[in-house]
Amino acid sequence: MKAVVIREFGNPDGLEVVDLPVPVPAPGQVRITTEAIGVGGVDAVIRRGTLAAYGFREGHLLGSEVAGEVTAVGEGVDASWVGRRVWAFTGLSGGYAEQAVASVEDVLVLPDGLTGADAVTLGGSGVVAHFALDRARFAPGETVLVRGAAGSIGITAVQLAAKGGAGAVAVTTSSAERGSRLRDLGATHVLDRSGEGGSDTPAGFDVVIDVVGGPQLPLFLDKLNANGRYVAVGVVGGQPPADFGTRLMDAFRKSLSFATFSSDTVLGSVRRAVRSSQFADAAHGDLRTVVHEVLPLDRAVLAHRDMDAGKVFGRVVLTP
Repeated sequence: MKAVVIREFGNPDGLEVVDLPVPVPAPGQVRITTEAIGVGGVDAVIRRGTLAAYGFREGHLLGSEVAGEVTAVGEGVDASWVGRRVWAFTGLSGGYAEQAVASVEDVLVLPDGLTGADAVTLGGSGVVAHFALDRARFAPGETVLVRGAAGSIGITAVQLAAKGGAGAVAVTTSSAERGSRLRDLGATHVLDRSGEGGSDTPAGFDVVIDVVGGPQLPLFLDKLNANGRYVAVGVVGGQPPADFGTRLMDAFRKSLSFATFSSDTVLGSVRRAVRSSQFADAAHGDLRTVVHEVLPLDRAVLAHRDMDAGKVFGRVVLTP
C-alpha cells in the first residue's frame, strides 16, 4: 500500500511516499480503507523533529485520524464492524496510508450526512476545543481569547465559546480576510498575532485558549484578567520560554491559572460521547467544519508546506 513517512526530520521535503505492507489488525483492532486523512498541527511538530525526545524516529508513519470503511477486524472484535463507515484515531502514527489500523475503542460510526473530510476535520480537534473550555471553567458572560484561531481546534473553540454565551470572543490571526471568516463563525474581536487589536478590544480576558505556544506566550499571560485561566492545547509555534512561569509569579495577586491540556487524559467513553454529539451537530449544520483543501496522499509535502507557511485556514485533508 501507499504511505507517507518521515525520511528526514526538518522541512516538508523530508517526507517520502513509500510502499508498505498492508497492516494486519491485532486483537482489539480494525483495519480501515481510508477515504480521508486529517493533516494536523501535531503532524508538523513531529515532522520537524521537535518531539524526537519522546521516541519519534525517522521512518515514522505520520497521521492520527482517518475516515473510511472497515474492511477487516482483529481477534475479539465483532465482525459486524466490517462494511461500516467510520472515523478512527490511529494514535500518533499510521494515518497517512491507504490502509490504517485502530483500536476499536477509538472508532466511531459516522452519521449520515457527514463526509469523511468533515469527520477528520472535527474528530480530533472538536474534543480538544470542548475540553479546553471545560478545563478553563468557562462560564457564560466571560471573555475568551482564542490564540491561533485559524486552525481546526481554534475554529471549533470560537464556535463553542460563542454558542456558550461568551461576553466576547477574540481571536488572533494573520489577516483581515481570516478575521472576517472568524467573525462569521462567532468571533467578536480580531487581533493580530501579537495580540493587538482595535480600541474596542477588551482590556483583558477571563479565558485564553492557546494553540500556538512559542516565544510570545508570556505576552498573552499578561492579557488575563484577575482569576483568569490560560489553557495551552498546542505548541505549533514552538516551546515557550523556559522561564515563562515567572510571568505568573509576577502577577501573583491576580490569582492566575495556567494549564496544559491533552485529550489523552479524558476517559475514552467520555471522548466518544462528546465526539458523537459533535458529529451529529455537524451533520445537522449546527457546528461548522472548515476544510481548507483536499489533496492526494502523494502531495502530503505540499500540505505541510502550506501549514508551515501559514496558508491553511481550517484543515487540509489527504485522500488515497
